Amino acid sequence: MRAFAELLDRLSLTASRNAKLTLVRDYLRETPDPDRGWALAALTGDLSFDAAKPAFIRKAVEERMDPQLFWWSYDYVGDLAETVALVWPARPGANREPQFSEVVDDLRGATRAEVQRLIEGWLDALQPTGRWALLKLMTGGLRVGLTARLAKRAAADIGATPVDVAEVEEIWHALRPPYEDLFAWLEGRAYRPSSDNPGRFRPAMLAQAIDEAVDFGKLDPADYAAEWKWDGIRVQAVNEGGVRRLYTRTGDDISKSFPDVVGALTAEGVIDGELLVMRDGKVASFADLQQRLNRKTVDAKALANFPAAIRAYDLLAEGPEDTRVLSFAERRRCLEAFVAQEQSPRIDLSPMQPFASWIELAALRAQPPGGDPQIAEGLMLKRWDSIYQAGRPRGPWFKWKRDPMLIDAVLMYAQRGHGKRSSFYSDYTFGVWTTDDAGARVLTPVGKAYFGFTDEELKQIDRFVRDQTIERFGPVRSVTAEPNKGLVFEVAFEGLQRSTRHKSGVAMRFPRINRIRWDKPPGEADEMATLELMLTRMEGR
Repeated sequence: MRAFAELLDRLSLTASRNAKLTLVRDYLRETPDPDRGWALAALTGDLSFDAAKPAFIRKAVEERMDPQLFWWSYDYVGDLAETVALVWPARPGANREPQFSEVVDDLRGATRAEVQRLIEGWLDALQPTGRWALLKLMTGGLRVGLTARLAKRAAADIGATPVDVAEVEEIWHALRPPYEDLFAWLEGRAYRPSSDNPGRFRPAMLAQAIDEAVDFGKLDPADYAAEWKWDGIRVQAVNEGGVRRLYTRTGDDISKSFPDVVGALTAEGVIDGELLVMRDGKVASFADLQQRLNRKTVDAKALANFPAAIRAYDLLAEGPEDTRVLSFAERRRCLEAFVAQEQSPRIDLSPMQPFASWIELAALRAQPPGGDPQIAEGLMLKRWDSIYQAGRPRGPWFKWKRDPMLIDAVLMYAQRGHGKRSSFYSDYTFGVWTTDDAGARVLTPVGKAYFGFTDEELKQIDRFVRDQTIERFGPVRSVTAEPNKGLVFEVAFEGLQRSTRHKSGVAMRFPRINRIRWDKPPGEADEMATLELMLTRMEGR
């Protein structure tokens, strides 16, 4: 457990992507089976414990120390695992530090009644860093700035002859922790594990953001196809060997949440497309799709009110044939025939958008489909001769997203972050001006953002929050927000929709801090009427 704790600690304090890659690769090389396999499963999000809940951790610590003192400490630190690791009053005794695999085996087999006893024994035996790693492992909240793909790439590099991470991703869904067969192959001790399991996920091909000032001068419009980047979620629909599944672009199986879509797959093959809510062939807003997302089960009412469908972009397999090695032009012809064969209202084709020059394409981008900017995020450009490559290769595919909407809003509340941000106020609620029933000019919250600023800007905002706090509500602080005193953010967002869940009556899509307006008095920030006008224009198009 100690080696894994040291790995997490170093990852949490390391900003460099390459340095994180080296840390994980070296850990996997030096750590024996099965510990390294369980660690890889934890880093990729494939390890969870149904019986281990945060409530058991809180109950255990409250029985060891004054509960009020614990909650004061938790409020200050802002992270449950870090707080418990620091304040835990260990009982002396013959406590043996547990092995990683021992923790995993015991938690996987433990009942809820046994979990608290296990937690207490392990926390007594471990030092603070080990306690922190243990609790992060149990709750699944590692948050060390490492993506699942980077962890897989580190695994791909452990052998004397590194393999392409796409090869690891290709067989990933056929593997099971602690991945001893994977490590045996990577280290040259065994053959490559088979990826021939029906219904498997294929690693997705992703696009690079286009640099208008640079890329258009180098690229020939005749080499590229264009289509809309529909505003849903990227999925992969698989019907193979009698197995039908629906995956997100990262390989999460969401089949149970969308039985209507899975049930529409009749022909054997693998479609790459966009999951949308569609009514009578028309794309609904992302807000409608959100009514179906993150649900383990879906009832008849949701199925009827928010009918899901796939708008197909690509064809990765047709029957037993792997079509990823074909050019995009060839795959497109296959896809058109495949969708026509399906004859399903749940699966349609993303139409190509003809253009002859980049000027024409820019004009097209300015005119979203149906005149509604909320159903398409922008355009996709794909080389006609490109094969389907896993990852994000430079050149074959580009995304040209629409320009974001911008408003100036006033910081109203700030909350502590988590993980390496737990010492900073990094989650910000902002508002715009409106008039209350008495005719007074007041702020109303319209959104929340926690990214879009640099580490140095975070420190500056945190200092402002601490200096200008006027009220505290647990981990949340209310700050000075007056016409002549406060902090203004320029907020970027992708769209607006009406919402009964929000006090303002509107909800923003993907809000983030575009820049900090230290120069602007809060009284000059935008009015609620500005957002209403934006929304009215969208609804009227």
